Amino acid sequence: MSNLTPREIVSELDKYIVGQNAAKRMVAVAMRNRWRRQQLDPALRDEIAPKNIIMMGPTGVGKTEIARRLAKLSASPFIKVEATKFTEVGYVGRDVESMVRDLMEIGIALVRAEENEKVRVKAEARAEERLLDLLLPGGAPQPASHPAQGLGGLTFDLSGGQAIPQPPSQPNASDTSHATHTTGPASDSRSSTREKLRTLWRGGNLDDREVDMEVEESGGPQVGVLSMPGLEDVGSQVRDMFSKVFPSRHKRRRMKVRDAFNQLVQEEADRLIDHDRVADLARERVEQTGIIFIDEIDKIASGTTQKSSDVSREGVQRDLLPIVEGSVVNTKYGMVRTDHVLFIAAGAFHFSKPSDLIPELQGRFPLRAELSALGHDDFLRILTEPRNALTRQYTALLETEGVHIDFTDDALREIAAFAEETNAQTENIGARRLYTILEKILADLSFEAPDRSGDRVTVDSDYVRAHLADVRANKDLSRYIL
Repeated sequence: MSNLTPREIVSELDKYIVGQNAAKRMVAVAMRNRWRRQQLDPALRDEIAPKNIIMMGPTGVGKTEIARRLAKLSASPFIKVEATKFTEVGYVGRDVESMVRDLMEIGIALVRAEENEKVRVKAEARAEERLLDLLLPGGAPQPASHPAQGLGGLTFDLSGGQAIPQPPSQPNASDTSHATHTTGPASDSRSSTREKLRTLWRGGNLDDREVDMEVEESGGPQVGVLSMPGLEDVGSQVRDMFSKVFPSRHKRRRMKVRDAFNQLVQEEADRLIDHDRVADLARERVEQTGIIFIDEIDKIASGTTQKSSDVSREGVQRDLLPIVEGSVVNTKYGMVRTDHVLFIAAGAFHFSKPSDLIPELQGRFPLRAELSALGHDDFLRILTEPRNALTRQYTALLETEGVHIDFTDDALREIAAFAEETNAQTENIGARRLYTILEKILADLSFEAPDRSGDRVTVDSDYVRAHLADVRANKDLSRYIL
């Protein structure tokens, strides 16, 4: 993300989101400013605060989709939260500081994944050695003419380089004596057998075999804590404390060799990385490049007609104010400052407007982007242009049953026109209307698909009108179904 210019960011968003160029450009500039700020002298860098954004527009026009795609593009810690699930201190519910704690957890996971990738080669080498120890258990070395014991008691003849099941042989006294007194040749044989197992493993010939191994499980009792409002983090802290007091327990599990290897890689990587360094890097990244997307912020705006409806709305805004302005939040990984976290808020603002927010909070969101409602041409583009277009999704889903669908241009225009008409006559839910219409059109075909393998179905305008005739004729039914 740090290497993408604003034009490239908009281009990436265009692959999934139709229109809304003003919002895309504003978000792209905000993201680029994060990179620009990092290039400055530290003395000036601390003086530059992020320019927070409010995106306004009806539901289903792309506000949340922009946030989702931005999260995938960005290498920065990113979290999307709903403003409606927070309450002011003293009411039952989550306090606003929990969004910063959640962002820190995401930052930890992000940095840990990067550190795991750095040590993966060394972790895989160590895991392979441990896996071979499991496949070739310790004990008295065996002569070369004897099969190797391993894989949970199964026996394999490795002389020809193939894993061929053999009946287990019972060693006699002479075998034991031979193994005891001829340590040199037996040791060479064991090393040779180990290398043959290594070759078989790397060739994928042992993936489906099973092996017994010990896995670590957290010790101690499961502790549940009923915390007071504003102290939701206490529960996790108490559980962490008990996990340190009670030692970890191990239990023996039987699993496939490939799964055992993946488990061993994870354990070795966990030993190789420095967890204190991970916490420090994650905290720095959250503080300098973190992004919090607050959806449904219009639901906590208190207009003149809503002041008596919910007394906690303004309280949530006042609790949110210091977080957006810049404060220090206590997390289990240390204190996290929010001075340079970028906040992007979004809301439909049907029954309220940004000026209904308290003035102090308005001032913390200086940039406004208004997203326009979608019409016929937008719906047509949504059905055809994005990489994840609904028509492509349904085509791919039904092809798993052997049914091939072809959407004609006149069918797509008919669907777009009907979506626009339905949004005008009922609640305007934007592009989400296309989900309900397409599901209605393809409901019978989806149900019959397992019995129609090999069929090719052409969805044209007549097909669309036939399957929408009942809801189009009955307005009440249209409101109910669509």
